[in-house]
Amino acid sequence: MYQTINSESLVARTARELAELSLSLCEGDFIGAEDDLLSRLGVSRPTLRQAAKIAENDRLISVRRGIKGGFYASRPDAQDAIRTLARFLRLKGGTLGDIMAVSRLVAEEAGGLACGCTDEDMRAELAKFVERIGAADSPSELISLEAEFSRIVSEMSGNPVIELVMAIGFSFGMSEQRVGLYQSAEQRSVARDLQNRICRAILDRDVEITRVLMRRRSAAIQQWIDDTSGGTS
Repeated sequence: MYQTINSESLVARTARELAELSLSLCEGDFIGAEDDLLSRLGVSRPTLRQAAKIAENDRLISVRRGIKGGFYASRPDAQDAIRTLARFLRLKGGTLGDIMAVSRLVAEEAGGLACGCTDEDMRAELAKFVERIGAADSPSELISLEAEFSRIVSEMSGNPVIELVMAIGFSFGMSEQRVGLYQSAEQRSVARDLQNRICRAILDRDVEITRVLMRRRSAAIQQWIDDTSGGTS
């Protein structure tokens, strides 16, 4: 029994060491051949291969066979992680109400922080986004626009946790729960107006107005979700 525990601990520790080696390099960089890593890490071949499977499942290394074979630094795909977390929430019984209770606070904070963004490329991207708001008039176009709006604002916030929470909230609502928003012309009109006003407030660096509008946006989305689900979100 003790041998099993020690063996499992060694595999986990080796997996962490492989992950650390990967993170010390750029994506795609060569970490080392299997024989090199056996010597470097001081473990057996079975232990290294078990550890490699763990690190590979976490998308932190890729193992290549044949010519130029060996271990290479890799990086997890953000969208894969977001979808996994959204499904985890569904399996845990999470509801849209749970998501909205958190995301409405995060969205308001994201808007406030975005006002202080000094990255001119991001501000230019937001300005170009504003120009396209008026052309979106179908539910699918509004959903795509909403996803882009959330992405830009959360990136401008400069807080990676905000980016993750907003992305998970959107994925959970649209992908996991199949929420049918923007079905009416009135909803689409309100959504476009709020997006437009929020973006312009951010570009004007008006934190107070941005926060107020973000709260209105969250309240509107919550009302539409309630209308769609019969108030059971």
